[in-house]
Amino acid sequence: MPVFFLLLLFLLLRFGLLAQLDPSALGRAARFAPMYGLERLAYWVYQLSTAALFLLSFFCPVRAEGWPLIPGALLYLSGLGLCALSLRDFARPAPQGFCSGGVYRLSRNPMYLSYFLCFLGCALLSRSLILLGVVLLFQVSAHWVILAEERWCREQFGDAYRAYQKEVRRYLSLPRRKTPPQPKC
Repeated sequence: MPVFFLLLLFLLLRFGLLAQLDPSALGRAARFAPMYGLERLAYWVYQLSTAALFLLSFFCPVRAEGWPLIPGALLYLSGLGLCALSLRDFARPAPQGFCSGGVYRLSRNPMYLSYFLCFLGCALLSRSLILLGVVLLFQVSAHWVILAEERWCREQFGDAYRAYQKEVRRYLSLPRRKTPPQPKC
């Protein structure tokens, strides 16, 4: 079976679930922030690496044996799960206009993280070094796209987004326990 079928399932989830939850969210998810300088180059690398990933997926079979099977399957399935949760929360932005609840309490960019997990899982399942290289190129360029999006969010949402940035890391934050106030002696 070619990796394409795994990516097809990913695409059905990515676009189908969001369309079911909130069709207007499809438009929000498709918009990219304004890009400047090297960000424009990163945007095109992002787009081309995404196209290359899907094109290569037709020629890379899933190999259901050996050590990469379990980690690859776990990464892919974790990516699908995180993608579903991200889409659910993205479809219901907070009153301030950006997503900060659900999985967005753990990552400012859970959708991009879910893409990386799915694509990395596919690369492991196919044992393709070329596909792995394209996935890494995708992720490096996605980082630059994320930086542009975060700049745009600071401009649009101001101090609320800056406070959110201080509280939640770009890729992964562990929930912080609130320490109870210490009694004064």
